[in-house]
Amino acid sequence: MENVHLAVEDDDLYSGYNDYNPTFDSEELENDVGFQQAVRTSHGRRPPMTAKFPGTAIGGRPLASSIGSRIPMASSMGRPMTGAVQDGAARPMTAVRAAGYSSLLTRGSTFDPLGQSRGPAPPLEAKNDDTVEEKIKILEKKVNDLIEESCMAQSIGALQLALEKAKEAGRKERALIRQREQSGNSEHINLDLTYSVLLNLANQYANNEMYLEALNSYQVIVKNKMFSNAGRLKVNMANIYFKQKNYPKAIKFYRMALDQISNAHKEMRIKIMQNIGVVFVRLGQYSDAITSFEHIMSESPNIKTGFNLILCYYAIGDRERMKKAFQKLISVPLGIDDEDKYIPTSDDPSSNMVIEAIKNDKLHQMERNLKVLAEKYIMTAAKLIAPAIETSFASGFDWCVDMVKSSQYVELANDLEINKAITYLRQKDFNQAVETLKTFEKKDSRVKSAAATNLSFLYFLEKDYDQADRYADLAMNADRYNPAALINKGNTVFVKKDYEKAAEFYKEALRNDSSCTEALYNLGLTYKRLNRLEEALDCFLKLHAILRNSAQVMYQLAYLYEPLGDPQQAIEWLMQVISVTPTDPHVLAKLGKLHDDEGDKSQAFQYYSESFRYFPSNIDVIEWLGAYYIETQFCEKAIQYFERATLIQPTQVKWQLIVASCYRRSGNYQKALETYKEIHRRFPENVECLRFLVRLSTDMGLKEVQEYATKLKKVEKMKEIREQRVKSGRENSGRGRREGREGSTGSADSGRSSSSSKGERLSAKMRSLPGSNEPYEASSPKELDASYVDPLGPQIERPKTGAKKLVDDDDFADEDLGDDLLPE
Repeated sequence: MENVHLAVEDDDLYSGYNDYNPTFDSEELENDVGFQQAVRTSHGRRPPMTAKFPGTAIGGRPLASSIGSRIPMASSMGRPMTGAVQDGAARPMTAVRAAGYSSLLTRGSTFDPLGQSRGPAPPLEAKNDDTVEEKIKILEKKVNDLIEESCMAQSIGALQLALEKAKEAGRKERALIRQREQSGNSEHINLDLTYSVLLNLANQYANNEMYLEALNSYQVIVKNKMFSNAGRLKVNMANIYFKQKNYPKAIKFYRMALDQISNAHKEMRIKIMQNIGVVFVRLGQYSDAITSFEHIMSESPNIKTGFNLILCYYAIGDRERMKKAFQKLISVPLGIDDEDKYIPTSDDPSSNMVIEAIKNDKLHQMERNLKVLAEKYIMTAAKLIAPAIETSFASGFDWCVDMVKSSQYVELANDLEINKAITYLRQKDFNQAVETLKTFEKKDSRVKSAAATNLSFLYFLEKDYDQADRYADLAMNADRYNPAALINKGNTVFVKKDYEKAAEFYKEALRNDSSCTEALYNLGLTYKRLNRLEEALDCFLKLHAILRNSAQVMYQLAYLYEPLGDPQQAIEWLMQVISVTPTDPHVLAKLGKLHDDEGDKSQAFQYYSESFRYFPSNIDVIEWLGAYYIETQFCEKAIQYFERATLIQPTQVKWQLIVASCYRRSGNYQKALETYKEIHRRFPENVECLRFLVRLSTDMGLKEVQEYATKLKKVEKMKEIREQRVKSGRENSGRGRREGREGSTGSADSGRSSSSSKGERLSAKMRSLPGSNEPYEASSPKELDASYVDPLGPQIERPKTGAKKLVDDDDFADEDLGDDLLPE
């Protein structure tokens, strides 16, 4: 027991726990100097000195421990007892290291199982970039990066940047080749990299329309025999020749490319042959084009080639082959799965989630676009060949409809029927169009709604509002969510001046289709009629955000800003209208009026003059210009405007009186006298004319003075008798209505004395042209009445028609601001 020592509190409980015989420490053999010396020399092959302690070379030799220190082995007296500690010695280590519970030999050391106290690992050896191979690799990477950057720039539309990157890649690639040749590694030149650089450069030249440089770059690739499959690039060269309209050379290169592409690449060969057929069409060689298209339709039929084949047959006028080609066109397989697979058929939520995920994915969008394109080609082909394949348009269209009904495009038959009615409309055969549309009243809801919408539109244009209202109701009942039907219904209510109800229909149309521009436009017009100008302004501002270049919308905005007290904004919007329709005389006149109201006479004169130049029959413009020249004391120039007004309104005596007055003001009394005589001949009872004749004849000493004076007295007497008769007749009509009629008589008398038929247009300056007491000069200069009538009149106020669009966008370019916009 004397050798047993009890552990005190300061003792390390784990001291010596990891000590073990270093003989079994294989990890430290590399650091064992004795072991390494034995391996390198014959020392390890010597027999052991003693066999007393197996595993040791010399009994008293200290051996290496797992922590690098030397521990003397115990004597042969026996194994030390557990827990016993020799003087200054640690507990022998076991062969298995405990997980995390290790203790150092020396007491008081920190617990560091991960060896973090040793410090960071030594840094890796730096890579030597000075070697030739490393430089070549870095340069190759730069070239590849430049090619990638060039392609990315092209994808976002930065064509000039893409070309610069391609050129820089070419320069770097040539430097790379020179560096390989200088290092003696010319046999390891990367041909794929060279091919990529040249091809990208040629493509970027072509994208930037530098066709000569592109052709040279393609030629470098094609002529190099080391590039495999370079012959395909002749297709690119042929495309450039096609853009340059060098069609013979394009055909030559297409055929060369076709010869160098094997039959294994069937799709590529079909596309090249399709290009050859298109070039033959451009050359007018329809028979050669037909040969190419027929081969494609027999090998690998597609919608575009079938449509081109019909066009070629139509060009040569072959009826029978047109029919056969149309049958081939509608039988082309699209390779599209049934739409029913996108409809949930079970209650399984996981499968329904999958269906929802694929319902609008890229593949389904591509399928829809392909189907829409096929329907477009079939509809266009039917409309094209219908008048040509039979004796009449109707019978030809009926044949096309029958063929479509027996094909995979059954739902197109109804659309073709509606198209037939629209074609009747283009041919001005309205009765046939109406009869055709009426046949759809018993069809399914979608077709019935479309037909009823068109019928409502037609009756609305014919101003048969009752029928238009009936068919609008029918279209709404068939499809309540049809915005066009709701617009037509709103229009029929609008013309009955029930603006509140019309606004509700337009709002419902917008709820069903927020992009319906016709409903938004009509709603703005309705608010304007209701004098809710702020709401109308909001509608037209929203519409302007959609239709940026619509002159109608911008004109309505200018029209609204004027009563809202912001004439400068009105002028700005009218300037935008002029930028879209620079020759519109009404807008120019409106600009002139606004500048005149602002006191800018010079700008007003400029716009009024431009308006007169484009439309010299606007009485308001003529009147303003004539008054402007009178005000500026250029009466001779005013005469030409009032003479034109005389031609436009020959029954209005005031224009001829103003012309005579201008002659007097300019001092040409003889011409003024002749003009007054002509006026008296045409209007013998005009008092003003006779007064001026008496005055001029007196001043000029003519002998006709007495004659004119007698006529003047007679006319004045007749006028008094006429007035007395009117007055007595009103007095006998009853006391209750006498006052009102006397007032109207007074206004009528004043109207007759001023010799104006639709209210006095001229200012006090114009009306005060010489009277009986002032034969030659007006009293005082006053301004012209600048009252303005909306140049577009009620036409711009007419609501938009919500019918299905009856004409294609390309059929006409309408610049009249008052015409209706037809929805899609």
